[in-house]
Amino acid sequence: MSARDWGVLFVLCGAIFLEGIDVAMLNVALPSIRSELGLSTGELQWVMSAYVLGYGGFMLLGGRAADLFGRRRMFVFWLTVFLLFSGLGGFATDGWTLIVARFVTGVAAAFMTPAGLSIITTSFEEGPRRDKALLVYSGTAAGGFSIGLVVGGLLTAVDWRWVFFAPVVLSFLVLTAALALLPRSPRPDRTGESVDLAGSVSVTAAIVLLVLGVERASHTGIGWTLGTLAAGLVLLAVFVAVERRSASPLVRLGIFRGGPLVRANLSALLFAGGFFGFQFLVVLYLQELRGWSTLQTSFAMIVIGIDAVLSPTLTPKLVARFGNARVIFGGLLLAALAYALFLPVGADWTYPMMFPSLIILGLAFALAYGPLTIAATDGIEEREQGLAGGLLYTSFQFGAALGLSAVTAVNVAATDGDSPAALLDGYHAALVVPLAAALLAALVSAFGLRSPKGTAVAYGETPARPETAAR
Repeated sequence: MSARDWGVLFVLCGAIFLEGIDVAMLNVALPSIRSELGLSTGELQWVMSAYVLGYGGFMLLGGRAADLFGRRRMFVFWLTVFLLFSGLGGFATDGWTLIVARFVTGVAAAFMTPAGLSIITTSFEEGPRRDKALLVYSGTAAGGFSIGLVVGGLLTAVDWRWVFFAPVVLSFLVLTAALALLPRSPRPDRTGESVDLAGSVSVTAAIVLLVLGVERASHTGIGWTLGTLAAGLVLLAVFVAVERRSASPLVRLGIFRGGPLVRANLSALLFAGGFFGFQFLVVLYLQELRGWSTLQTSFAMIVIGIDAVLSPTLTPKLVARFGNARVIFGGLLLAALAYALFLPVGADWTYPMMFPSLIILGLAFALAYGPLTIAATDGIEEREQGLAGGLLYTSFQFGAALGLSAVTAVNVAATDGDSPAALLDGYHAALVVPLAAALLAALVSAFGLRSPKGTAVAYGETPARPETAAR
């Protein structure tokens, strides 16, 4: 790639690194935030849930906005919003200020992330150059999350507010680089296209309610959860009806006729659910049962971050040699192996006994995450790249919320008391959830192995056929 290409990629990788490190650092800092601000358990949960709702609920709208209003324009504007409200979180003196700041930060990420991804997919032609760019991009995202676990622990030891101020500094640097390096593009031609307001409102409300129902399932009654999910599904049906009749739909329903895109998004949802659910359980095991400190836990899990090295180095070679679909399938099988190896975890396991699961999971992430990103955007017309990115990240975010809620619910149901034996029983039961998710994801992805090398037919690495352009 040319120096200009690397400059563009540097900016976009900086933004996705920022998003990853922001989430990871906050996870580590939550106990300190609760202690200083005197937050209840419910308020503390909302500090996390608010970001998830903003991020997951507005992602689809954010992806389409990039297509309609300009990718660079959306990226720069929402990066600025991210910077401002991250700073507001650092100055918070009460729970609700922090919750509002996290919600708006999540909304900003929902617009910024698909805009950044679509800049890559439209700046690099489909093929090896785009694949390499996307794998570097996905490796940087993973690196941000892994490094954030350690950096968050270090900053929290000084003052938890630096967990919010550090992203402000990084955001400013990325914003400055974006203004200088991201190429300007002409305003998108929206002749004959109007903003699908009814579709935007209905799908955003539907996704917010669905994510909220899943996110809060383990913290509220069954009636409230079912009611929220039912309302979300009703609004989703309203959205589909609106899109069928709209002359300029927010989401062209014909995009779902492509089996590769659907498979990629389903696999991403299940993979994210298993991955984040497993990490959550490992943190509980190390801190609640073993009594490890936050920093010890962070250093123990940083080995998963090996994917930040492998994604741009090993994965491109494997994709070139075996095809995208086979690499994804292999990554999902490795994830299932990692979870299976951790199933018999004992109360006195040494770190070397945990290490195989963690290192294999890092390899699995390297093989699955980047290629899934390629799979979800290949063969999609340029004018819909933002939408494709929004769909993918909605799948990841909803999957993460679903996985966290499922493992929490199973863990709570299977834990009878607070003795070490009871806690361990809860972990053993909940660890089945990530394993089941990984196996189901592998099953879904297996349907993409029909082509000779598991590439073009399997995951849409050929241009979309003319008929798929019809609504």
